[in-house]
Amino acid sequence: MTATVDSEKCTGCGLCVEACPVEAMSLQHLVASVDAQACTGCGACLNVCPNRAISMA
Repeated sequence: MTATVDSEKCTGCGLCVEACPVEAMSLQHLVASVDAQACTGCGACLNVCPNRAISMA
């Protein structure tokens, strides 16, 4: 499973970037982006997102 970001819900707060233990999350144009190759599917980003913009697929 890999994290996916709903760009309509993401406000670019960066909490997911800080929470990701493998640095798979980054901000691109103030929207979170996932490096699918690096993502381990741990869910750390999902748990900290205040806007529920992240899901696992």
